[in-house]
Amino acid sequence: MEYIKMAEGLKYSRVVLGFWRLLDWNLTTDGLIRYLEECLDIGITTMDHADIYGNYTVEEKFGEALKKRPDLRNKMQIISKCGIIYKSETARVKYYDYSRKHIKEQVEKSLRYMGIDCLDTLLLHRPSPFMDPEEISRAFEELRKEGKVRTFGVSNFLPDEFRLLKSYLTVPLITNQVELSPLRMGNLENGVINLCMEERIHPMLWSPLAGGRIFTGQGEEEIRLRETLEVIREELGAEDIDEAAFAWLFSHPAGLIPITGSGEIGLAERPVKALKYRLTPEQWFMVWTAVKGHKVP
Repeated sequence: MEYIKMAEGLKYSRVVLGFWRLLDWNLTTDGLIRYLEECLDIGITTMDHADIYGNYTVEEKFGEALKKRPDLRNKMQIISKCGIIYKSETARVKYYDYSRKHIKEQVEKSLRYMGIDCLDTLLLHRPSPFMDPEEISRAFEELRKEGKVRTFGVSNFLPDEFRLLKSYLTVPLITNQVELSPLRMGNLENGVINLCMEERIHPMLWSPLAGGRIFTGQGEEEIRLRETLEVIREELGAEDIDEAAFAWLFSHPAGLIPITGSGEIGLAERPVKALKYRLTPEQWFMVWTAVKGHKVP
């Protein structure tokens, strides 16, 4: 496993385990403990959560495992996100709340549900056109001083949104968690990844295999991509095309950190195995060309 420095005294594993679909894994508490041990054994130490996952239930289920095995906490870096409120009996629409009060309340809930004292990183889940950066700055300052959050970041922020928030903060933003895969390259083209490199921070990537479309998609770009990944897989000596797809991400100079959302250790191992491969510039642009359907300018 590779580890990447995110802040002073904080490193993430280069592959992160995401818990968005934890409830779909159908694991008992003991089964989840065993799975966490298996992931830790292969070097995946960074765990990605959000308050809304599983309709606000995933952090509590994860916490049941940690409360039964508190020794596992010190082997992990735990990330959570806040800010989204789903439509419900108490909310007439889905909306975003980045008030100081809401951010602090959600952190308290995350800590209580998971049975931990501190989050390693808190992310704002989505940019909001209604956010007050001064409120956010106060919340971040207080959470850090109280020892409840070590570091802070954002998720799905465009460059102007990132710069706006940063201009008000007294704490650094250490990451931007965004969508990126060979089939979804928008954040390579809209300045998001470039800004992360400018800021010397490492982006986290959700849906790095495009939700499985690299295997199942029947569009022209998906078919071309599979054919190209198969050529590269053979050249690398990899086992399957997903390793070639992860290698495409790992080869980028931004130090990208993909999130795997699998509850099966065999699948979680795939991006870890891909760490040993690096694509040549030619191979990297073979993937780009296959998806775009034309040569570079």
